[in-house]
Amino acid sequence: MPVVLSYLFRIFAPVMLKEQNLHIDDYDYPLPEERIAFYPAAQRDHSKLLVYAHGQITDSRFDRLPDFLSPDDLLIFNDSKVIHARLLVHNTTGAAIEIFCLEPLAPTNDPAVAFTLTGQVTWKCMVGNAKKWKHPLFIDVPVNGRAVRVTATRGENMEGTFPVTFEWDDVSVSFAEWIEHYGKIPLPPYIKREAEATDEQRYQTVYAKYDGSVAAPTAGLHFTPAVLKALKAKGIATENVTLHVGAGTFKPVSSETIGGHFMHEEKIVLSRQRIESLLSLLSRRRIAVGTTVTRTLESLFIIGAKLTLGRPDPLNVQQWEMYEDLELRTVPLETSLQAILDYLEQQDTDMLHAATCLIILPGYPLQVVQGLVTNFHQPKSTLLLLISALLGDEWKRIYQHALDNDYRFLSYGDSNLYLP
Repeated sequence: MPVVLSYLFRIFAPVMLKEQNLHIDDYDYPLPEERIAFYPAAQRDHSKLLVYAHGQITDSRFDRLPDFLSPDDLLIFNDSKVIHARLLVHNTTGAAIEIFCLEPLAPTNDPAVAFTLTGQVTWKCMVGNAKKWKHPLFIDVPVNGRAVRVTATRGENMEGTFPVTFEWDDVSVSFAEWIEHYGKIPLPPYIKREAEATDEQRYQTVYAKYDGSVAAPTAGLHFTPAVLKALKAKGIATENVTLHVGAGTFKPVSSETIGGHFMHEEKIVLSRQRIESLLSLLSRRRIAVGTTVTRTLESLFIIGAKLTLGRPDPLNVQQWEMYEDLELRTVPLETSLQAILDYLEQQDTDMLHAATCLIILPGYPLQVVQGLVTNFHQPKSTLLLLISALLGDEWKRIYQHALDNDYRFLSYGDSNLYLP
C-alpha cells in the first residue's frame, strides 16, 4: 500500500469508531422466561431449525440441515471440550464456597498442558462466598480407587477473580483426572437449575476433543453422528478449530453504548495442518458452526494481517484494532493465512497459540465467515450484536418469527442456519 494511503488510514481511523456509539437498547427484544430452554430436546438433532436464506425464512428440523447446504460448502466446528469447572467446597465451619475455574495461570497458561500437570497448578477462578475463605480448603477426591487429598489456596483479589493454587498428594494423578471426578459441568446462569447426570453428555458436543472451555459452543450441541455422516455423504467439507470458551461469553453489556463494554479474552489453539486445510478450501462457502468459530476465524484473519503488515503483538487480537487500523482490512484472506504458516515455519512449531478479545459489531467487515449455524441469543448481548453484523436488522424479523412459532431459546434451545 502506498505510504500516503497508509498514513491516511491511520489518521482517519479514530473517526471510524462510530461502532462504539451503538446503543445496546437497540439490540433488545422481549424474551419470556418460559421460552428459555432449561433442558435440551429429547433427541439432539430433533431440535427445530430456522433457516434464513437470501431473505426467506423456512421452518425445519435440525436433522434436515444437509438439505439446505451444497457440496461446495465448508462447515467449521469448535472442538473445545467443556471441563468440570465448578467446585463446591466447604470450609471448616461448614460454609459453602464455590470455585469456578476459568483459565490456567501457572506454571503454564496453555489449557492442554495444564490438564496434564501433576502435583500443583494455579488457575484464575471466580469464587462464590470468598469472604468465608480465609484458610486453605481441603478436598478429598476418589480417583480410580485411590483417595486424593487436594489443597486449595486462594490468592489476592484480581478485579473480581482470584488465583487459586491446587496441590494434591498423588503425583500419579493429573489435574484433569481429579477435577473430572470432583467438579461439575458449569451450566449457563440463565439455566436456573443444578447440573444433572444427563448434562454430562448433553452439554457437550459429540465431537468435543480438547479440554478447556467453561461454556459449551452451543451451536454444535445439535449435531449427531447421523447428521455428520449425512453431511459427508453429500460431499460437504468439514474442518475444526479450537477456541476455549470463557465465562465472559455470558457477561451482559451494562454500558449504554457498546464502547463502554470490555470483551473477555479467549484462547485459540490451531495446528499448522488445520490452517493449511482452511487455505486449501477457500473456494468453498465458509459456514461457521457457532459464534465462537466466527470469532476464531475472524481473529485468525487479523493475526495473519498483522503479521503481513508487521504490526506488534500479532498473536493477541485486541477488541478494537480491526476498527482502528483500517489497513488490516486490505490484506487478502489467502495472504493472511499464508503469513501465519510462514510464521509457524520461522518459529519451528506446528501449533499456533493465540488470544482474542475481538468484538464483532454491526458494520464489522467479515473477512472469513459467509454463513452461520447458531442458537438464539440473549437480548442485549455481544452475541446478538455479532448476529447483526452478519444479518443487519433482519435479526429482528427472524427473532420475532421464532417467538411467534414456539422456538426455544438460548443454550439448550433451537437452532438457526443463516445464509445471507
